[in-house]
Amino acid sequence: MIKDMDDNRFLKFSAAFVVLFLTGVILKLARPVLFPFFLALFISYVIGPALEFLTRRKVPRLVALIVIVLVTFSLMYLLGAVFYSSGKAFAAELPDYTEQFQSLIKQLEASHFLGAKWNVATLLGNINVGKIASIAMSALGPFFGFLSNLFLVLIFLIFILAGRGRLRGKVERSFSPHQAGKINEVVEKIDRQIQKYLAIKTVFCVINGLIVGIVLALFGVDFAIVFGFLAFLLNYIPNVGSTIATAVPIVIAFIQYGSVWRCLWILAIVVVLDNVVGNVLEPRFMGKGLGLSPLVVIFSLIAWGWLWGIPGMVLAVPIAAVIKIVCANVPSLRFIEVLMSK
Repeated sequence: MIKDMDDNRFLKFSAAFVVLFLTGVILKLARPVLFPFFLALFISYVIGPALEFLTRRKVPRLVALIVIVLVTFSLMYLLGAVFYSSGKAFAAELPDYTEQFQSLIKQLEASHFLGAKWNVATLLGNINVGKIASIAMSALGPFFGFLSNLFLVLIFLIFILAGRGRLRGKVERSFSPHQAGKINEVVEKIDRQIQKYLAIKTVFCVINGLIVGIVLALFGVDFAIVFGFLAFLLNYIPNVGSTIATAVPIVIAFIQYGSVWRCLWILAIVVVLDNVVGNVLEPRFMGKGLGLSPLVVIFSLIAWGWLWGIPGMVLAVPIAAVIKIVCANVPSLRFIEVLMSK
């Protein structure tokens, strides 16, 4: 009996491992189609409240759908084009910082900051700014590759938005009234929670991006638009994203001006405003946080980064949050929600 139970557990574990492996392979190979679909699904939840607002105002659903889709993709294309052109200019000009960077190294070697001599040659002398530029250039291409698939994203989005609200009727026709009521209740609860999380998270990511961009622009830091857009994207990643989004422009500002105090002012303003938005305002609107385990966040970043590259890393935490929301509302899957929690 015990041996049979052990065999069953081993078979279940093996089957789960095979399914997980095959899922990863499919996601990897089907990236050209699945990424636009996931992006369209993500956008549909973000703009869903706007569509519902227009329909409640007696705007015909078809007209509201066309208006929302056109506005959304006009903004996406405009922002993507501006960021891409600015990013290319930033990557092209990075080698020009080399001379100033080397000059700063020599100045810091001879200076005493906070009473300690800086051995900057050891710390920074091996940094190859030209190599950083080539890496930045190579990263921009795949990251904005979705612009070439914008039409595919548009098609997916139209069908997703057009089909919203029809699932309830299909469930009612497929199950008994009692079962259909329970299923629709769970589905609608999941849908509301996902929509609330993604819409509010996106709004506050936009606010964070605007804060970084405006502060950098006021201090005259080069490529403020690039760093503001990066801050918007990276703030989907808790803690790690906001840290990177703050650290990179501070380093560029230091190279540009060679002033520690100006960088400290920028850092202080950005960190204070970021903490106000992220730790005060966002929890107030979001309500009880999802509380994803740091290990889940790290694993999601690694897994989706391997599968879909930089775009996958941006979507990694929202996807994990959606999985957690779904598992929290399905009794048989609540153990997964518990495992994903802090």
